[in-house]
Amino acid sequence: MTERYVMSIDQGTNSTRCILFDHQGRLVSVAQREHQQHFPKPGWVEHDAVEIWRNLRRIVPEALSAVGVGAEQVAAVGLANQRETTVLWDRRTGAPLGRAIVWQDTRTAPMVEELRRDPGDAFFLARCSLPPSTYFSALRIRWLFDHVPGLERRAGDGEVLFGTVESWLLWNLTGGADGGLHLTDVTNASRTMLMNTRTLAWDGELLDFFGVPRPMLPEIRSSAEHYGDARAVLPGVPLTAALGDQQAALFGQTCFSPGEAKCTYGTGAFLLLNTGPEVVRSRHGLLTTVAYKIGERPPAYALEGSIAVTGSLVQWFRDRLGLIGSAPEIETLARTVEDNGGCYIVPAFSGLFAPRWRSDARGVIVGLTSYITKGHLARAVLEATGWQTREVVDAMNADFPVPLEQLRVDGGMTADNLLMQFVADVLDVPVVRPMVAETVSLGAAYAAGLAAGYWPDLEVLRRHWHRAGQWLPAMDPDRREAEYDNWRRAVERSLGWVRPPA
Repeated sequence: MTERYVMSIDQGTNSTRCILFDHQGRLVSVAQREHQQHFPKPGWVEHDAVEIWRNLRRIVPEALSAVGVGAEQVAAVGLANQRETTVLWDRRTGAPLGRAIVWQDTRTAPMVEELRRDPGDAFFLARCSLPPSTYFSALRIRWLFDHVPGLERRAGDGEVLFGTVESWLLWNLTGGADGGLHLTDVTNASRTMLMNTRTLAWDGELLDFFGVPRPMLPEIRSSAEHYGDARAVLPGVPLTAALGDQQAALFGQTCFSPGEAKCTYGTGAFLLLNTGPEVVRSRHGLLTTVAYKIGERPPAYALEGSIAVTGSLVQWFRDRLGLIGSAPEIETLARTVEDNGGCYIVPAFSGLFAPRWRSDARGVIVGLTSYITKGHLARAVLEATGWQTREVVDAMNADFPVPLEQLRVDGGMTADNLLMQFVADVLDVPVVRPMVAETVSLGAAYAAGLAAGYWPDLEVLRRHWHRAGQWLPAMDPDRREAEYDNWRRAVERSLGWVRPPA
């Protein structure tokens, strides 16, 4: 019998990957292309949506040809994507109306401050479970309406479509301007500030508040169901799943039960805790989000702690300071010293995300003395990721009645054994890495395969999960708390750096 596969398309912040998985959840083939990062002004981050679509059209045939299979051997396709990144395009021509505004972009910071004063956080939390932040899509749509002449009118006339990146790709895959499907899933919709968390539908009051016309919005669907068949790139292949990348990683880590959590360490770090069918309102600076929805089943929710800068701090250390030649060298350099020498780095390059949500913060290095070497700085870079993880886990333990007992980790930074040991030490729980490191892609594949009948149920997926590495806590408790206190004092010194204009 001819082998069939599930394809995952992982459209991330820095690149797009296409991966084939077999029935055992094993990676069979991968193709990847990076896309350009555009920084037109301080705090602005943009992508070219056409470049992303062009890269997808190239990597899919590469992934298939690498193992000598055709599209007819692909049982289903699932998409994972950078979530809040905002694309607006012309319904008639399919041309994007400017570059996509990326989730890291902070141009909407003045709007955030206004919204937090009036109508205040509670208005938004009651409807979409999200506080005003530069992170989310609705503010970007409003910013574009306010700064691009005629755009709001055209959107109201039905000429303009909005989507996060999975919507853009699904639309193009299913025909584009020639009848493409305009869809999103509940996980991505939950990151826009426009979807009601309980009804899983676009919220009329929020649409009115932001002035977003309904005709420009995609139809909200579950994370795993048959959306339609591809017409471009993979003609006739079913498209059966879409999830935001961090929800896809939670699914790929098989965190299907309340109290199970994962953290993905990439450009930033994203820690999600499955809270089951319950919408848990955070009182400690976390986000309530939809974890996934499989077909007609009730949704699962999650608490999320989003950390803006983790892997990108290592990139800064490499590219801007020139203290290492490649990212993996930071572990070697950090091991040249026993500790951080009293030095702490708070990487608030564009403010602080969870659990503090302070857009007025900026990065600081504290504790500098003539004793400090580049080895101490390297260790402080890694420790910044550990301490930011600790702050998020403390918030989760305060919000959810089941304390964290284990953290499943994935992403490029998990190759750094010193960092993973430090995370286990500061959390005082085991940290576990799976055999398949590509958990975002695997999660999208799992959801697609479930919807297509390629895998029968969640329990089969659980049995595919295997541990590749584990780090157990070994830090003295008194030292842990003393160091944590130092970290928090360092964070206090990063706050209030950006002052509102006079």
